[in-house]
Amino acid sequence: MNQPKIIAFAGSLRVGSFNKKLLAVAADAARTAGAEVTIVDLRDLALPLFDEDLEEAGGLPEGAKKLKALLRASDGMLIASAEYNSSITAALKNAIDWASRAETDDEPPLVAFRGKAAALLATSPGALGGLRGLVTVRSILSNIGVLVLPDQVAIPAAHEAFDESGKLKDERKAKQVAGLAKGLVELTRKLKG
Repeated sequence: MNQPKIIAFAGSLRVGSFNKKLLAVAADAARTAGAEVTIVDLRDLALPLFDEDLEEAGGLPEGAKKLKALLRASDGMLIASAEYNSSITAALKNAIDWASRAETDDEPPLVAFRGKAAALLATSPGALGGLRGLVTVRSILSNIGVLVLPDQVAIPAAHEAFDESGKLKDERKAKQVAGLAKGLVELTRKLKG
């Protein structure tokens, strides 16, 4: 059985991010389901705000090249997106924008995204658990050729959702996250043929 390659990242830059904790839970579940998972911290990429003048002057920044190479080498992505003002975070949108840019004139459009699968998760202190932000993430990814799983997981009361070891306290929510990760692994296997 082929081993899918999954890239996993959270839309939050904060060190103690609840979405980074949620991402770690989902990544572990994807590994258990048989995937090779690479977790990327967007903070480590040090991406400047997307600016075509910057791109024209020096091409893609090193962090964008690294992210794009990881995306190209992956079969799918796990994304835990924080919700800022009912929408996607600037960090996540910026990373997607940089990775969507062509590095050469003959590069196929959106090569880092087209034909990939994605699973979306969110958590927030609010009652909706980041659900509103996932609508925007789904829209963006779908429009750039990513097959986004219809199921998603949003976990409310993020500040109370995790134990000291970073695991979800609610067993039902933990099973939902594991099921979503397993679904992504199964879909990427099918897409790989």
